[in-house]
Amino acid sequence: MIGIVIVSHSNPLARAAVALAGEMLHGAPVRIEIAAGLDETTLGTDAVAVAEAIAAADSGDGALILMDLGSAVLSAELALDLLESPHRTRLCAAPIVEGLIAAAVSAAGGADLDEAADEADNALLGKRVQLQQDVAAVGATSVRSGALRESDSAAESSGTLGASRGRDAVRSAESANGSGGDIEDNAGSAVATFRVTNAHGLHARPASMLVGAIRGREVRVLLRNLTTGAGPASGISLTRVAALGVLAGHEVEISATGPDARAVVDRVVAMAEDRFGEEPAEGSSLDPSAGPGHGIAIAATESDARDTAADRIAVTRNRIGAEGAPMPGERSTSAAVGIDGVPAARTAGPFPASAGIAIGPAWRLDTVEFELPRDPAGDPDAERDRLDAAIAQARDRIEADIDRADASGLAGPEADIFRAHLLLLDDDELIGEIRARVAGGAAAESAWAAVFDDAAGELARLPDEYQRARAADIRAVRDQVLMALFGHSGDTVGRPGILVAAELTPGQVAALDREIVTGIVLAEGSPTAHSAILARSKGIPAIVGAGPRVLTVAEGTTVAFDGGTGLLVVDPDPGTLAEFTTRAAEQRERQRVADAAARLPAHTLDGAEIHVAANVGSVADAADAVRAGADLAGLVRTEFLFLNRDHAPTVEEQERVYREIARTFGDRRVILRTLDVGGDKPLPYIRQPREANPFLGLRGIRLALAHPALLRDQLRAIVRVAADHPVSVMFPMISVVEEVRAARELLNELVPQDLSIELGIMVEVPAVAAKAAAFAPYVDFFSIGTNDLTQYALAAERGNDTVAALADPLDPGVLRLIDQVCQGAGDTRVAVCGEIAADPAAIPLLLGLGVTELSVAPPAVALTKAAVRELPLAECMTLARWALTLESAAQVRALMKPDRSTEPSPGCTG
Repeated sequence: MIGIVIVSHSNPLARAAVALAGEMLHGAPVRIEIAAGLDETTLGTDAVAVAEAIAAADSGDGALILMDLGSAVLSAELALDLLESPHRTRLCAAPIVEGLIAAAVSAAGGADLDEAADEADNALLGKRVQLQQDVAAVGATSVRSGALRESDSAAESSGTLGASRGRDAVRSAESANGSGGDIEDNAGSAVATFRVTNAHGLHARPASMLVGAIRGREVRVLLRNLTTGAGPASGISLTRVAALGVLAGHEVEISATGPDARAVVDRVVAMAEDRFGEEPAEGSSLDPSAGPGHGIAIAATESDARDTAADRIAVTRNRIGAEGAPMPGERSTSAAVGIDGVPAARTAGPFPASAGIAIGPAWRLDTVEFELPRDPAGDPDAERDRLDAAIAQARDRIEADIDRADASGLAGPEADIFRAHLLLLDDDELIGEIRARVAGGAAAESAWAAVFDDAAGELARLPDEYQRARAADIRAVRDQVLMALFGHSGDTVGRPGILVAAELTPGQVAALDREIVTGIVLAEGSPTAHSAILARSKGIPAIVGAGPRVLTVAEGTTVAFDGGTGLLVVDPDPGTLAEFTTRAAEQRERQRVADAAARLPAHTLDGAEIHVAANVGSVADAADAVRAGADLAGLVRTEFLFLNRDHAPTVEEQERVYREIARTFGDRRVILRTLDVGGDKPLPYIRQPREANPFLGLRGIRLALAHPALLRDQLRAIVRVAADHPVSVMFPMISVVEEVRAARELLNELVPQDLSIELGIMVEVPAVAAKAAAFAPYVDFFSIGTNDLTQYALAAERGNDTVAALADPLDPGVLRLIDQVCQGAGDTRVAVCGEIAADPAAIPLLLGLGVTELSVAPPAVALTKAAVRELPLAECMTLARWALTLESAAQVRALMKPDRSTEPSPGCTG
């Protein structure tokens, strides 16, 4: 399907035009991109933005470009020269509003670039008929006003374009039959008449519905306005249907020829009898003798049109924007997904937080509003006692949450989060400042809230997204104590359906029953917030950052969303609801089949065994991984033992935990990564310098070698466990061979002569990938951490929303680094433990490049194994070589689309 680009001086104008066009599509997915204004309020055009919009709009069939005036045309022409890859484009001189509607409707019906451009060029016909202007003159001047642009390489791959196929607007018979040249006249026919009872006649929306009912069917349709004698007009042309000038009360004849003739005619007549879905206007007259009206009514009425709920949704970019979530009848998608799953710039939510399809009625928690007192209830001693009692009550509640987490098997993420909350209650600096305020005469409630709000504000201003998300933890503890001070229980009682809230504390999420609560929609929040982490651990689908408007959705309103993409629909129509229901059932079935075979080895179709490991961060994670069928622990993040405490864990404590993880995996290998912290995750008990950029500073193996006693204790604990279990050690953030030598020397000092321990390194630094052959003699395996490798290779921090879209691990540059590791490794095995190891689009490429182990989150093990079993390794190798020749991650993802051809197109080499 072609895409459409709107180039306008005014962003609000372009967005309004696109919203109006969306009303005419009735669920058909047409990609419409906006390149309008220098920002949302400043008039102007930007050629670079236009080029980006063209690239985003063109999924392979070309892009039609509509412009308003003046420099918009110049910017569009310049943008064609700025395109980094070949695109079929057409600059169209059609009026931007009418042209967009005509082009969008024709594109939705499958029209190619030329046909859509013709429809746009003739978009004024209907208006001129209504105003009784010379239609013939219009047709003579409106033919083929656009310009077709195509690069040489694109021409090679798609063939030479045919000659101009423009049609004069008044050649009605030829136009009417142009779409069905391959349909025999005697294949079946049907004729009927219907009366239009819509208040504004056959205006844009009902006309678009009529055209949509005809397009794609094996039929040739002609329409005549029997009241005025206008026609015939092709039923698949919105502009020609509009040119019939059908008003309220007019009689229309529909004639059809082809196998689907009777079905199409009956469908259109039924739609007309139902007023094409419109309610009758009060006091409207259907008397055709009333004379011509005042033009076609193209009003921005409340939309009942909805887009498809497919995974690769095609919607206007940033449709909701900063205003937040959609209202009833609207939808939104996470800009992190973009078209065909390609990450796009994040400027507004919703954001995916916990995967899964959720459907149900909206409901809200009972909220408590705190009105902080200006004056204390008693003297400073009494206020201090009240504060101490409230802190003790909050401590008891948090400890109960930890006990419940331990008992539920979710001890890993959940219990660790609550232990961090306990540390906030013991923070001497915070508590000391609060006590000082109370001693000075402040009310306990006001002093507690003020100090914790200041602390949360400091975190919220930090540049790192993960650290910003920790502000929610401070606010959660603040509210726990305030609840106690005000005498509220704070109990969370779940209800069936979708919980809609501004934000949730970890305690509130932890109290939700996943058998009752269908999903969570938060107006605020971050995918890295602890509330989102807990939602994932509990298996409750969730989206965050949906915006404040979602809080106005009435309780009981049906909400449907995809927690894996951020797609959110409020009050979906029956068709959209059915699509969500179908997708949810398909996901459950895929998961059921994958779970049934999860404990079996994963072999490709041509017999290559691929180990599917699990990334774990606790004993509970290890148990989940084993239940999920993991072949080994590909990455054990040991830093969970070192964080959120005021002293380092002892050798004995580490040994006990590592041994428990190893026992959980039985005879399967466990790879323990040594401490991976630094300036971005500081430890209070070791001296660490303040760094402007901690991601490039003293972290990982650098920090460990700077504190050899800390590293030696950890290696000693690992060696003790390795004497009884198959344990490997892995060093993080390696940059140079000297670091591996130094770390190995420390390990060799501790390993008995009769014990051999595998040693591996994380490949996160591009320089290591480029010189993997230099490391191969010193290691037993490589594990590629694609999360860090990607952000370092593309200079784009994943937690920074403004550049996060750049950090796509399927960028050919990142794939080349992975290829260099596999080539340089020789016989040394190569694993991937980053997020793309579970990405269905990435798995074939990783295997094709030479990766033999995929380490994923425990819930992803079964589906990853299932994906491996469907792949022939030989084809994976061909695809991988081909992907390395492409220019962008978008092209790679397009290559890996499920409906792609397995053969390269003529214009590609691989």
